Amino acid sequence: MAAPRLSVEPPRFYLPDFCAAGNVLAVVLIAELVAMLLALARYGIAESFWVDLARTSLFLLWAGLGSAAVLCAARPWLTRQDVQRGSLLALGLTLAVTAVVTEGAWWLAGTSSRILGLGTEDLGPGHLSFLLRNLLVGSIAGGLALRYFYVSQQWKRNVEAEAAARVRALQARIRPHFLFNSMNVIASLTRSDPPRAEEAVTDLAELFRVALRESRERIRLEEEIDIARTYERIERLRLGERLKVEWSLEDVPADALIPALILQPLIENAVYHGIEPLAGGGTIAVRGRRDGRFVEISVENPVDGQRRMREGGSRIGLDNVRQRLELVFAGEGSLTWGETGDRFVATLRFPAEMAVS
Repeated sequence: MAAPRLSVEPPRFYLPDFCAAGNVLAVVLIAELVAMLLALARYGIAESFWVDLARTSLFLLWAGLGSAAVLCAARPWLTRQDVQRGSLLALGLTLAVTAVVTEGAWWLAGTSSRILGLGTEDLGPGHLSFLLRNLLVGSIAGGLALRYFYVSQQWKRNVEAEAAARVRALQARIRPHFLFNSMNVIASLTRSDPPRAEEAVTDLAELFRVALRESRERIRLEEEIDIARTYERIERLRLGERLKVEWSLEDVPADALIPALILQPLIENAVYHGIEPLAGGGTIAVRGRRDGRFVEISVENPVDGQRRMREGGSRIGLDNVRQRLELVFAGEGSLTWGETGDRFVATLRFPAEMAVS
């Protein structure tokens, strides 16, 4: 029996949205660059250069913006084609617009020479020569422009895919670390206080249900705060009255989107490096505020003057959180930390992007 053949759908043609302002600006810049190159090739830096540059720029801007308008209207149809067919059709539409603009320029030069100060003789040796030359220039400029947008889009996709892979890898490193620490807490309570151990297991199950229920890149800030509070309850079972946490997050938007398990590692870091080394424990302060379009959340914990932050895992955990913030928010998210007197402060800063209801 022959093995079934897998049908692979050919890749679709990619065409940027030429109705978007950024792409229209790119078309204008490409048209001006081509116009400058053509004017330099014909006249060099001479008196006629500026006149020729103005004429060529006007023609190419009409052709470029006209092509952008046509491609914008035809985009839903073109993007359903395969790569080869879509490319030929897009280039064909561009040449059709170039031909229309060429005929308009020839007619305008022939009928308005007195107003414009030029005649058809300024456009070339003949009508057909003028048309073929412009179609050749249009095919080169159009092909280069389409290739530029395609390569730019592929590069952007590759960067986004690499960033997403790094985020998943970093998050995968955080979750086992958190799970192992939590299981150690539960293990320490199984003999000394079984009811509390059972409560910790319930909290841990609820925490991971929230954190892992979906493979979403970001969750609401209020969910992340709930995760951090659940972790606080687990650690309080182990440390008792040695651990105190003061929460002051009334001024932060609950619907702001952040990567999962961003705040919890900072609480864990504060417990492990700030509270545990102190015989009498201490207080962790979690404060938040809105700063324009950004949200800032700081986590402060006491520092033992005789025994500074334990080496190793702390820096790895903080670097992990910092890298995830930078990747998810494209460089606008950050994590800074340092000691201020007898307090260690870690501060999250990220754009207040709200969840869509």
